[in-house]
Amino acid sequence: MKIFLDTADLNEIRRANEAGLIDGITTNPSLLAKVAGDRSPRDIFLDICREVDGPVSAEVVAIDAEGMVSEGRKLADIHENIVVKVPLTENGLRACRTLRANEIRVNVTLCFSAVQALLAAKAGASYISPFVGRLDDVGHDGIEIVSEIREVYDEYELETEILAASLRHPKHVLESALVGADCATLPPGVLYKLLRHPLTDAGLESFLADWKALGKGL
Repeated sequence: MKIFLDTADLNEIRRANEAGLIDGITTNPSLLAKVAGDRSPRDIFLDICREVDGPVSAEVVAIDAEGMVSEGRKLADIHENIVVKVPLTENGLRACRTLRANEIRVNVTLCFSAVQALLAAKAGASYISPFVGRLDDVGHDGIEIVSEIREVYDEYELETEILAASLRHPKHVLESALVGADCATLPPGVLYKLLRHPLTDAGLESFLADWKALGKGL
């Protein structure tokens, strides 16, 4: 399963990328607003694409199909790594179909059901982003939705990749992998929790203590 980092913070991106922990990036307008300062969104996306050799999702803000297509084309022109992110609405799927006809990759976001995911795949989506944590928040089983999408896509041999999103903790990541998500996008805090285990820390501490007791260098 590919791991994407859900951030627009270049320092966080550089840290994770240099450690070889990520395969791509997802962003949204809220994440951009946190780091923009005086920089334009275009400059931010270009910096991210120069840092990471993988897909970088950049979201449109228009709500009409024509506006989404126009914004999507501008985003795609920034760099070949850009994947245009559109919402799972009627206009979003119209825009998806048009952008895909122009060989522009599309990530359809804000997906909350398997039937929505089916429609996105039929519209040519490169990625579908089911929001696991937000489904859990309203009493649904977010991982079960990811599993249902996997079953539907496999049954009909649909090529859209499942990008599990809104993952709140390492268990979400593991469960997404177990049910067959192609990708998962994580905020930095969740990404680094994947590395941690108390037995790893205890083992390292023990090894270092024994080495110190040895009293010899290499």
